[in-house]
Amino acid sequence: IPSGATITNSGTANNFGGTNTPNFFAISSGTQSSISDATWTKATLATEVFDSANAFASSRFTVPSGQGGKYQFNFKVNSAGASAYQKTGYSNLYLNGSSLSANYETIIFQESGVFNMDRIGVHGSVILNLSAGNYIELYAKADVASGTVNFYNAFLGGYKIIE
Repeated sequence: IPSGATITNSGTANNFGGTNTPNFFAISSGTQSSISDATWTKATLATEVFDSANAFASSRFTVPSGQGGKYQFNFKVNSAGASAYQKTGYSNLYLNGSSLSANYETIIFQESGVFNMDRIGVHGSVILNLSAGNYIELYAKADVASGTVNFYNAFLGGYKIIE
């Protein structure tokens, strides 16, 4: 039983559960085009579907004051070569402007000569222990046979875990 929780003789339960706030979900609103080949690039997430604490802005979630703790994040970026097939696709979260360890990267790749990929959706999920003021951003990269890369249908969502 959580600290402070009670059950009365009438069967009424008090102080159980909680809310997974703050929480947010943001999506891209169109194609992000002309991205340099094989270069980590921040995904532009221009549409907030919801944001319980007004903590998401400029494609970035910032942990509000007094809201440090464990957070669950889910993310995806679709990518494709603008004019040629794609060889690899990566996605990862950045914490305070730096990539999380390669252990958190999501990677899709082809072995040489097996097939040519196009429109790859690379997604991931991670739990992070964050402090107030920490910020999270979604980055991706793709390696194409030639030319530039397009990102589309990207999303980033997250919520504080009830402890």
